[in-house]
This record gives sequence, C-alpha cells and structure tokens, in this order.
Amino acid sequence: MQIQPFTINIAQADVDDLQERLAHPRWPAPSPGAGWSRGVPLDYLQGLAEYWRTKYDWRQQEARLNEYPQFTTEIDGQNIHFLHVRSSEANALPLVLLHSWPGSFVEFTNMIGPLTDPCAHGGAATDAFHVIVPSIPGFGFSTPVQETGWTTGRTARAFAELMSRLGYTRYGVHGGDIGSGVAGGMNSSDPGRVVGVHVTSDPPTAVSFIMFSGDPAATPGLSEAEKARVEQMKQWSTDGGGYLQIQSTRPQTLAYALTDSPVGQLAWIAEKFKEWTDTAAELPEQAVDRDQLLTNISLYWFTRTGASAALKAFCSSVNLGSTGNGIEASITACLRFQNSGSVAR
Repeated sequence: MQIQPFTINIAQADVDDLQERLAHPRWPAPSPGAGWSRGVPLDYLQGLAEYWRTKYDWRQQEARLNEYPQFTTEIDGQNIHFLHVRSSEANALPLVLLHSWPGSFVEFTNMIGPLTDPCAHGGAATDAFHVIVPSIPGFGFSTPVQETGWTTGRTARAFAELMSRLGYTRYGVHGGDIGSGVAGGMNSSDPGRVVGVHVTSDPPTAVSFIMFSGDPAATPGLSEAEKARVEQMKQWSTDGGGYLQIQSTRPQTLAYALTDSPVGQLAWIAEKFKEWTDTAAELPEQAVDRDQLLTNISLYWFTRTGASAALKAFCSSVNLGSTGNGIEASITACLRFQNSGSVAR
C-alpha cells in the first residue's frame, strides 16, 4: 500500500472554537482542603486553562511538530500515522517508539535529535538510530478507527507490516504501558527482525496486572519492607483506578464530556501526568514541560480522540511476550528509576 506524506494543519475554525470554549467554562465548587486527593484542584486547573487560552501557541507547536517527517498509510483497513526520521549515520539501527494513554507521538519528539544525531549530543556514531513513531489506532491522526478488534496483538502485526513497507530487515522496539504490550507482540510476531525490546510501566500498573495471578505481597523472598511497599502500591492502584473503570466500561458516555469540554479533557489528562510522572514533582509541569503537556492534550482535543484512545487503551488484550507461536520474550535486564516507588530486587 502507498505511503503518503502528512502535514498537521488544524483548521483555524477549530483553533478559534477551542479559544471560545476556554473563555467561558463552567467551574464546579472546589473540594475544601482535598488538594490532589479528590482530583485536580480547582485553582490549579483554572490557572492551567487560562495559560492554554492566553499564552499557549498551538500554531507554534504545530510548526515544530511539522519539522519531523510524517506519513500515513493504510494497514489492515486502518489509517496509520507515523513519524519517520532517518539518521545520517549509515549503520543506524531502526527503532520503533510506542506511546500509550494519555500520551501520543508528541512525547517522543524531544528524543528524536539525540537518537538520530548522537554525535551532536555528546554521543558516538554507533549510538545512532532511525526513529519510527507510529500513532496507535484510535490515537491522534491514526483515526478514525474503522472497526472493533484493534487489540495490542493486531496493532503489533500492523506495525510489523509498517516496518516491512519501510524496508527494514532488523529493528528494535520501545513501548510504555499499552505500548509495551504492542512491543511485546512485535517481538513475538516478527522474531526474525526484532533484535531487542525495551518496555516501561509504572509500579501500580504492574501490581494491578500481577494481581491477576495472585497477591504479589505473598511472593517468597520479599523482605518485610518490600512487602509493605507492595501493599502501598496496591493501595495506589485502588485509589487511582476510577478512570480505568470508567474508560473500560463506559467510554462512549465519557466521550461526550471529553469531546465537548476542553476543560474536562484538560483535567482528565493533567491529573495522570501529576500521578504518573515524577513522584517528587508537586505539579505536572515540574515533571513535563507545560507547552509539551498542552500540545499532547491539544492533539487529543483537535482529533476528538479522548474517548477512542481510552477505549483502545483499556479494552485491548495486552501481550508482553508470547502470541502462542512458541517464541517467548527473554527479560535480560531491569532498571528502577529513583522516583518510581517500585520494589528493587
């Protein structure tokens, strides 16, 4: 199938509409003394929404995104959008970067320069990669979703086909959260070309998945301190799991709020950047640049994918290693970041 160049060009009427909606929000009463424990604080969201309306420049960010070569192609009946930035280094390894919810291809843009041109960033030519960043079906410009059934396994096969169309015979894959499920599926479905897989997730999510096979706190060999840490992460999973229940059971109902109210979309995503990034950061923009955060949220808003992305992310089957073809992923290393809050063993 043909690969077409793609340029982001949001209609000015849509930009104006966003400004108009942000200028006339209906604010709820605050939860007295709750801070972030009951959701996004009113005063914080009011300030962020006002910044979005008066200081954030979508056209500037749109131009920045269009500096990266973008394309679309149809695979298995679905439109697939992707960035494809080749390194000037002849021996660069192709690398697929896979986002998740509530992210998008935007979150990888600051990495593209160091990955494709490591010599300009203090690295060596042998560190170079050709970078491919596809948008998962239901996210961003990989829309509209034409039919149900876009599981992580099906998405993995589509992205393996994308790599074939690009002419790559060997490549690496990175994925986070739902992207990690797609990455694992690519490893299993395309073992002859995938040379390595790197995945990330947050500790509460990891504990949630592990709970399906038993209580992780009962794992032999854990110290008392580690068991206490697991219990704490289990509590985090319970306290922060409301969004998951809504998105996985009533995504269409949620869609009306996220598609009609930019303040609602802003709160829905900003809360997760507060909870899921740097635990030492008091505010989302202390962990992620404010304009980058708003570019990501703007992408959800302009493409009306708040609900389709939520449905894709949490109604898909996740495959971290095997597709039943007899080929298993082999975990060779694990890295724990300072503020991840995980148990180190």
